[in-house]
Amino acid sequence: MLVRYRALLAAAILAAGVALFAVVTTPPASAAVSYRVLFDNTKAETAGNADWIISTSQPDPLSQNSSPTSETSWTGALSAWGVGLQRTGKYSLKTLPSGNTITYGGSGALDLANFDVFVMPEPNVLLSTAEKTAIMKFIQAGGGFFLIVDHAGSDRNNDGYDSVEIANDLLTNNGVDNTSPFGFSIDTNDISSENPVAISSSTDPVVNGPYGQVTGSIIRDGSTQTLNKTANSSVKGLVWRTSSSQTGTTGAFFTTSTFGSGRVAVWGDSSPIDDGTGQSGNTLYDGWNDTAGSNAELALNATEWLAGTGTSTPTTSPTTAPTPGGSCTSTQLFGNTGFESGATTWTATSGVITNSSSQAAHAGSYKAWLDGYGSTHTDTLSQTVTIPSGCSGATLSFWLHIDTDETTTTTVYDKLTVAAKGSTLATYSNLNAASGYVQKSVVISGSGSTTVTFTGAEGSQIQTSFVLDDVTLTPTA
Repeated sequence: MLVRYRALLAAAILAAGVALFAVVTTPPASAAVSYRVLFDNTKAETAGNADWIISTSQPDPLSQNSSPTSETSWTGALSAWGVGLQRTGKYSLKTLPSGNTITYGGSGALDLANFDVFVMPEPNVLLSTAEKTAIMKFIQAGGGFFLIVDHAGSDRNNDGYDSVEIANDLLTNNGVDNTSPFGFSIDTNDISSENPVAISSSTDPVVNGPYGQVTGSIIRDGSTQTLNKTANSSVKGLVWRTSSSQTGTTGAFFTTSTFGSGRVAVWGDSSPIDDGTGQSGNTLYDGWNDTAGSNAELALNATEWLAGTGTSTPTTSPTTAPTPGGSCTSTQLFGNTGFESGATTWTATSGVITNSSSQAAHAGSYKAWLDGYGSTHTDTLSQTVTIPSGCSGATLSFWLHIDTDETTTTTVYDKLTVAAKGSTLATYSNLNAASGYVQKSVVISGSGSTTVTFTGAEGSQIQTSFVLDDVTLTPTA
């Protein structure tokens, strides 16, 4: 009998001072700002067993799946990274496909000037002089550069250059600043397997950022960095080998710095960003989900830090009043649609938004779990939004799993109601129980401000759990 165990443990957990929502994997969506990220695929990032792409659909991963829910929605060993960003609702992701050239200040749609962050995941082809200059000027002007390297000798395409050599060539022969511009160099070493540790910081935006606390990372054949604070005083090692001093200059594994108006991050191994899924025939390693490190949090926090303030967009915020006579756009009205930010954006009964393993999420780790106590109980979940005036209404879509210990096939004991604009839109009960998630959709008519509310009311004896995930509200013209 699956009686909700958290009711029995809640007091003990709170007494011990344990945060119920300690892991934050996706911050709330922001309709006012877009972070534009370009992933490179021009430097043999898929050579050998490497598959360092967010999707095989390039330049736009949304052409493969416009509403990704998990790492398998897109094909590539970096798909978990890409989907994690996409699901926040505030990232615009593109890939620079093989055969293209890295440029800055040109007229092309994939020119670096059109992006806030440029990600180069383990390059295996030497950059041209023009490309190195383009990257440096992009950073200098305020761009964010995310460089991931591997170990010495990791020449995946056998052209005579590995990622360590290619990175150091960029740092010392770029035509803009050849004197250790970022204050670090890549060590020509190969560390087979270690679990480096993050610095302790409550203020660093990468170690303690919007996607969660970083405790460390993993090395599965990787390299380190040597810091040169004299060349650039902003350089900072965030993750270090356990045998190294975190206040020293050698043994850093993840380092950040600044250059001009821009920001830089370097990671010494591609294993942490590998989600284990990709194109057929590749031997991959699931480092993204390796519990020995906080790799997802590190990648996502760093991406957002590198993006800075992002780029203002004209989309309508969910909390902005409608403009009379305005047009209807498909902007997502809800924030934190997958609950991956924990108890934010939504208003909910205590403990409803949870990552408890006793009920699976539809995607990710978090979901909204209403009821399931086996006693008289009511839970609510709600969010207030504004449907733009140019729209006829909005479509509410959600994934629902009803789990019950009731055996009746005729009597309703426990109910979930969905309401908006003062009306009940739908009702579900213990009679609708199913083994997995089922997608539901209802229509809300009219524009203006409204509060969408889910209410779970449970009877006095036998548990029924109403579990919601991936809840969206999309305007309709």
